[in-house]
Amino acid sequence: MRRGAKFAIGMALGAAVLGFAIFLGFGAVKTSQFLSQTLTVGNPTAQGEGGGWPAPEGPTDIGYRGDPGAAFGFPFEEVAIDTDLGAMPAWLVEPEGGVAEGARWAIFVHGIGGRRENGYRFLPTLRDAGMPVLMIAYRNDEGALPSTEGLYAFGLSEWQDLDAAVRFADGAGAGPILLVAESMGGAIVGQFLRRSDQAGRVDAIALDAPALDLPALVASNIAGAGVPMSGLVARAGLRLFGWERGLDFASTRTIDELADFPGPVFLSHGARDRLVPVSVSDELADARTGRIDYLRTEADHIQSYKENPERHDTALRAFIAKLPRG
Repeated sequence: MRRGAKFAIGMALGAAVLGFAIFLGFGAVKTSQFLSQTLTVGNPTAQGEGGGWPAPEGPTDIGYRGDPGAAFGFPFEEVAIDTDLGAMPAWLVEPEGGVAEGARWAIFVHGIGGRRENGYRFLPTLRDAGMPVLMIAYRNDEGALPSTEGLYAFGLSEWQDLDAAVRFADGAGAGPILLVAESMGGAIVGQFLRRSDQAGRVDAIALDAPALDLPALVASNIAGAGVPMSGLVARAGLRLFGWERGLDFASTRTIDELADFPGPVFLSHGARDRLVPVSVSDELADARTGRIDYLRTEADHIQSYKENPERHDTALRAFIAKLPRG
């Protein structure tokens, strides 16, 4: 090959590499800006779990406001959970007959920008099963303490508040613990399993549309906007955003932690989810070697219950009925 031809090929390859680097760098910057808008607490463009839904008509609708007494007439106690940031509020809902020593407890963890009330889709079933239900607020919630970084961190910092809630339950005489979580609450559960020395206190988990893979969630959003190589752009953007904010957002994939969890898992997710792709739950279901009860629906994000309340309640009750006695 002549020297001129080699030179031309080298120039073409160099231009291609430079073009790819510019594309990836630009994509990373735009992705970092998107993440800042989405995850910065108080940013008006950030979408919470109530965003885009119809006005609530009852307690099981997203966006409903009211304590468990107002919603269902259930007896409950306002409690404070001590965390590394200070006291966080929670509701402790009593089962029929009160809180028994050594009984199984359920702890509900809502999603990004959500509220404790989001747990009302599960509360009657959990309470009917004889469980005290601890419905927690965590950092950056309305009425709770702010985080130092001012971000919804997909469990990277919020897991500490769940850890504190498990310690609270343990101190109150709880037996085994069932974690119930939706959307980003699933990410919090995943980081708790990865990081907490209290993870062994949990013997069962129930998840609704869990955001267990932020890179996949961001890639799905980017692909929906028509950007090529969305997975690569998403990973680059997450690393850039994490570097800017001092958090390792690239480590927000916790499917493996849930796949390896030794206890049983209940999972519900809708194929029409606009926020968390159902493929995340499909991957978890395929990866599980232990028991998993998977209710795959056609619903939008965290709406599997609303699609068919009776079917959802029946599936959850069947899951709970097979749990070992506390």
